[in-house]
Amino acid sequence: MTTRTRTHPHTHPPALRRRIERFDAVIIGGGQAGLAAGYHLAERDVDFVIVDAEQRTGDVWRRRWDSLELFTPAKYSGLPGMPFPAHPSHLPDKDEMADYLERYAERFDLPVRSGTRALSLAHDGERWVLHTDRGTLEANSVVVATGAFHTPKIPAVATRLDRGIHQLHSSAYGSPFGLPDGPVLVVGAGNSGAQIALELAREHAVWLAGRDTGHLPRRILGRDVFDWLWPVIRRFSLDTRIGRRMRARVRDAGDALIGIPERAIREAGIVRVGRVDGERDGWPLAGGEPLRPRSIVWCTGFLPDYSWIDAPVFDERGFPRHVRGVVPEAPGLYFLGLRFQHRLSSSLVGGTGVDAAFVAAEVAHRSATIMAE
Repeated sequence: MTTRTRTHPHTHPPALRRRIERFDAVIIGGGQAGLAAGYHLAERDVDFVIVDAEQRTGDVWRRRWDSLELFTPAKYSGLPGMPFPAHPSHLPDKDEMADYLERYAERFDLPVRSGTRALSLAHDGERWVLHTDRGTLEANSVVVATGAFHTPKIPAVATRLDRGIHQLHSSAYGSPFGLPDGPVLVVGAGNSGAQIALELAREHAVWLAGRDTGHLPRRILGRDVFDWLWPVIRRFSLDTRIGRRMRARVRDAGDALIGIPERAIREAGIVRVGRVDGERDGWPLAGGEPLRPRSIVWCTGFLPDYSWIDAPVFDERGFPRHVRGVVPEAPGLYFLGLRFQHRLSSSLVGGTGVDAAFVAAEVAHRSATIMAE
C-alpha cells in the first residue's frame, strides 16, 4: 500500500492538503459478498482494503428482526475457506450469521475499515476515486459489494393512509412487541412476509396480502430441500437456457415459501387477502375490499440506490449493466451480491463465493496488466 499527500488545485488552496491512499483495489461493503471478495483477493496477493459503513462486521444482520432464520441450512451458508460452524442441517439465526461474518474477517485478517461510509465514486481518467467520510481512496479497481438491501420499497398508497395506522417496513421490524395492540396487515407474501405474519399471529389478528407464491417442503425424502435444490441452482447459470427460464419464473411468480405450507398459515389464523391496490377513507383496499388494520408491515422489498456512483452504467430500473459482475462500460468497476448475478444462488450467503472468485480473478488480472505496462 502506498500513502501519499496530494493537493487538488481546483478544490483546495496549497495550504490545505488532503491525505489520499492508493490501492490496487477497494471493496465497498463488508457483508458476505465483500468478505468473500476479500478472501479471494488476499489469495491472489492483491493490495486492497474493504470499507464498510457499519461499526462492526455483521451489524446489518444484527439489526434484522429478532426471530429471523436463514432458509438455507448451515451446510450451504458458509463462505470460501470457512464452513459455517454448526450441524449441516442447522438453520442459522441472524445473530449467528453476524458473529460468523465477524469471525471470518478476523480469521483471514481481512483489512476491514468499519465505520467508513462511501460518499461518492467516480473515475478521474486515470483511477477510480472513492470519497468517504474518513478520507479519500484511489484504486485501479473497485468492487461494489453493498448488497441487495438499499432503500426500502414502500407503495405510494402508504402516504394516503390514515395517520393513525402504525406503518413500518420489514427492515424496521423487530418483534411483535414493537407494534401496538390491534390487527396487523402484512403486505408481501414472500418468505419474509410469511415468516413475520406467522410470528405476529401469536399476538395479533393478521391479514397477509399478496399472491400465493407456492411452497417447498423443508424436507423431501428425509433430506433437506436444499440438498436437492443446491446442485440445480449452482449448475444452471444465466449462460444456459434453463438458468434464464428459472430466473424468469422467480421474477414472474416470486420465491416459493421454504418450509411454510399453506396449512401453517391457515392454522395460525392468518387471513389471506388480495393485493393492496388502493385506499378508501384512509383505509387500505386489498382486492377492492377495505381493511382496518392498526398496523401495517410492508414486506415489499427494496430499491437499488447507486446514486453515489458517477458512471453511466445503470439501466432504467437503477441496476448496473454487467456480465458476471464485470462492467464492460467502465473498466475497473465490478459488482457483487446482486440477485441472479450469474446463478440463482448468487445472492445467497453460500453462493456468493463463486461470483467473488470470478470477480477477484478479473481484478487480479487487471492489476497485473497495469503493473506490467
